[in-house]
Amino acid sequence: MDQFKAESFNLFNRQWALLTAGTSESYNAMTISWGGLGTLWGKPAATVYVKPVRYTHEFMENSDYFTLSFYSIEYRKALNIMGSRSGRDGNKEQEAGLTPVMLEHGVTFQEADVTMVCRKMYHQDMVRENMPENVVEKMYTTEEPHTMYIGEVIEIIRK
Repeated sequence: MDQFKAESFNLFNRQWALLTAGTSESYNAMTISWGGLGTLWGKPAATVYVKPVRYTHEFMENSDYFTLSFYSIEYRKALNIMGSRSGRDGNKEQEAGLTPVMLEHGVTFQEADVTMVCRKMYHQDMVRENMPENVVEKMYTTEEPHTMYIGEVIEIIRK
């Protein structure tokens, strides 16, 4: 169980990932550390969470597809840049040293070890009333809660 837990439950939390939504003409990517993999309605699914204040949120709202890409530890600095800068303010991919790759249904980056292409199946805004009080006090006193997106994993691309 320990090896399974280390590999499965830490995929997002410790390894991080890039969530990218949009088209080859207009897209945004952000680092995420919250997410999960499982099944929904008999389909392989990925769940991610995005705050409405994040630039990527508008791309998630307007896109039918998104990608999740995972990287080796050598790209930790790049993922830090992607998570701490807004795409509204400039080309953070260039600053991070990442190379965009256009796919039929989205965008990933050449440096990714694994990319999951996901078709959006469901989304819903999280509601404060349904959260533990200590979570609301810690995370949601000044900003709206995350939106949860669930996508069917339609393709997995390995390096």
